[in-house]
Amino acid sequence: MAQIANVSVGTVDRIIHNRGQVTEENIEKVNAIIKEYGYKKNIFASNLAFNKKFKFAVFLPQNEGLEYWQAPIVGISKAAEELANFGVTIDYFFFDYNTTSFNKMASKVLKLDYEGLLFAPIFYEESVSFLIEYKKKNIPIVMIDSNLLEVEGVAYIGQNSYQSGYLGGKLISYGIKNECNVLILKITRNEESTTRTNVYLQRIKGFYSYFKEKTHLPKFNFTEITIKDDAENQLTCKMFAGIECVFVPNSRVYIAAKFIKENNLSGIRIVGYELLKQNLEYLKDGVIDFLI
Repeated sequence: MAQIANVSVGTVDRIIHNRGQVTEENIEKVNAIIKEYGYKKNIFASNLAFNKKFKFAVFLPQNEGLEYWQAPIVGISKAAEELANFGVTIDYFFFDYNTTSFNKMASKVLKLDYEGLLFAPIFYEESVSFLIEYKKKNIPIVMIDSNLLEVEGVAYIGQNSYQSGYLGGKLISYGIKNECNVLILKITRNEESTTRTNVYLQRIKGFYSYFKEKTHLPKFNFTEITIKDDAENQLTCKMFAGIECVFVPNSRVYIAAKFIKENNLSGIRIVGYELLKQNLEYLKDGVIDFLI
């Protein structure tokens, strides 16, 4: 900019930082160049010069043994390494998959101040209450995996859970000409995961909405069953008797696929979520029909 405006670098620096001692003519020339070339101040470089530190909070479910939550942690850790030279550090806050653990960790997060928060709002009511309080701190919030429209963040990264459930309904109904029995199989870590988590609630809502809207479809009969993901022996062939389609509204669809394959239950369409390694294996084998 200094070369284009035919002024010194010091003059440009004083204009950008409003330090004065500059002629009006030079101010106009430099500002015109800034506007033309879209110059933006390098915040990281400026703060690096002043040795400023940026601390961010990451508030997520425990990821031990869970491929679904390990992937985001890998990405976050990679970003932290890349930004470490700019003074960026991250504090992790993990909660178990229950509301008691969530509320306990939320209290800790509320007591601390950060430059920003990355948060997965798993439990709907508890997450709304937490975010309402956290917004009072005027700290930027980015949500992942699930979005809460009641409390606006600066960004959301993830699926539209309602629309993905709606799509799940469409995939279940695709090509069906006659009356059809559908099993909605909720495979969860605990009961709270199906009754209180935002993603589950929105996916199920979207799923049923599809069938309510599409009145031209043949009759669909729905059965809902909930089992724990650490108790595969809860599945029985009787559950699948007369069932043409299975909808699993989370990433654990591989558990249903494994049972169906091992028991040679043919002719059952399976729709589930997430490109986990085990899910992809059953998709390639043709046991799972669709992954969202």
